[in-house]
Amino acid sequence: MRLQKTGDGEVTLTQLEELLNWARRSSLWPMTFGLACCAIEMMGTYAGDYDLDRLGVIPRASPRQADVMIVSGTVTFKMADRIKRLYEQMAEPRYVISMGSCANCGGPYWQHGYHVVKGVDRIIPVDVYVPGCPPRPEALIGGILKLQEKIRQKGRTPSDIPEKPVNKI
Repeated sequence: MRLQKTGDGEVTLTQLEELLNWARRSSLWPMTFGLACCAIEMMGTYAGDYDLDRLGVIPRASPRQADVMIVSGTVTFKMADRIKRLYEQMAEPRYVISMGSCANCGGPYWQHGYHVVKGVDRIIPVDVYVPGCPPRPEALIGGILKLQEKIRQKGRTPSDIPEKPVNKI
């Protein structure tokens, strides 16, 4: 954030958009939502060893209180409608982190199963991909930091958010 001091009165000037982006990136509230084995690593990231509170990340149980969805695990066609519904219930601006190879591209299951979606980006727009099977908590923290950097650089206003996902199932 670019701050400018004027005079002796310690007045700081900045743009409103920069202030809003600072507030957005400093208080990410992900929805506690896991689908498969990557969810165990996500829960480990929320544990005391990694202390996500210092990054402003506080998990929420309701989509109406969350602004980040971390999709961790295998996305099936049966779950796809529920993921989309939860995404639509989240407040704007909303962000999505795809965690693990199953959420990113279907993992090892999409070739031999008819029930696995080949990536969650076919259902909802994804902002950050976290690779791995399953990714370590450090990788998820890296994804959160990447999302914070993306918010700092660009920000997302409601007009930037697409109405419908580009790809469909």
